[in-house]
Amino acid sequence: MKELNVKVPAVQETSYPIIIGSGLLSKAMKMVNDKFPRYAKFIVSDICVANAGLLKTLDPQGNIPKFIINPAGEQSKTIQTVISIVEQMEKAYMGRDTVIIALGGGTVGDMAGFAAAIFKRGIPVVQIPTTTVAQADSSVGGKTGVDSTISKNAFGSFHHPAMVIIDIQTLMTLDDRQYMAGLIESVKHALIMDAEYFDFIESNIENITARKTEILEAIAEKNCRIKASVVENDPTEKNQRRALNYGHTIGHAVESASNFDLLHGESVAIGIVAAGLIEEEMSLADNAQHKRIRNILARLNMPAKIPASISQQQIIELLKRDKKAINSWPKFVLLEKIGKVHCIDNQWAIDVDEKLIRKTLPKLY
Repeated sequence: MKELNVKVPAVQETSYPIIIGSGLLSKAMKMVNDKFPRYAKFIVSDICVANAGLLKTLDPQGNIPKFIINPAGEQSKTIQTVISIVEQMEKAYMGRDTVIIALGGGTVGDMAGFAAAIFKRGIPVVQIPTTTVAQADSSVGGKTGVDSTISKNAFGSFHHPAMVIIDIQTLMTLDDRQYMAGLIESVKHALIMDAEYFDFIESNIENITARKTEILEAIAEKNCRIKASVVENDPTEKNQRRALNYGHTIGHAVESASNFDLLHGESVAIGIVAAGLIEEEMSLADNAQHKRIRNILARLNMPAKIPASISQQQIIELLKRDKKAINSWPKFVLLEKIGKVHCIDNQWAIDVDEKLIRKTLPKLY
């Protein structure tokens, strides 16, 4: 038997710009063309974005090849949709000199990014997020993927965008439920990294819910700075980046169990409440802190209870299938206090016994 070693060079350090402002969408194609002057362009969006007029703002002449996801939302976030995107690009004779432009919310960005990661072994993607959840979180960091019939984000890859363009004016097209649910990612960022940011959200909640432009720009910048700092330290989620999953472990299980009737932010809000209960059981934080957190969630009209139609056993089964599970059980991100994650041996996600989770779940009904 002979053995050879193949030396794989380290990944070259890269960076990408995040451009934040109001009224940027009409200028976005020029930005993309300036960065990729000799590349073909392909747009991935969804029917809701198209109906809101945002697609026409980006491509007024309508002559850029595109794929419109229909129906919009999590129900289309499947491997079959990504295959359809890739095959449409092939039918248009596109090659590795193509850049995908993702115009939409988190599901559009996840699917377009995944398509970019696998098309011809990888092409650039530009993210233009149009929802509060996408502008706060999913457009930055390079996580892409789709759901299986069993769990959320079962298939995916890390594929960082070449550029992110955030036009906060696109948020004006959202209905109240979508807008408010997406703000939970901003609350999460504050909870895990920045107590002063949490104070800012708390004291500006009326302006935030009223969609004041200057406040939304400030929030977008703060979210991107927090997310970028974490991603730079841990691009492929080996340790610190796990902190971004605060509220998401039980939240994702609730979201999947609801057949995605609950929005992502609504499910994460329930997950944040669950994390607070676990923290109390483990004597990490007191009830006064959690009352403050729950008050913010309530002011954003978020649910705090798991729907009665979802059984506790469903949640347990989905936790065992969590994409981050090791030996069929995930680790949990917990807080010591607002702005500080509880770490053991410098690990940002820790073991929590299944018995403690089973003890906590009944309090969420």
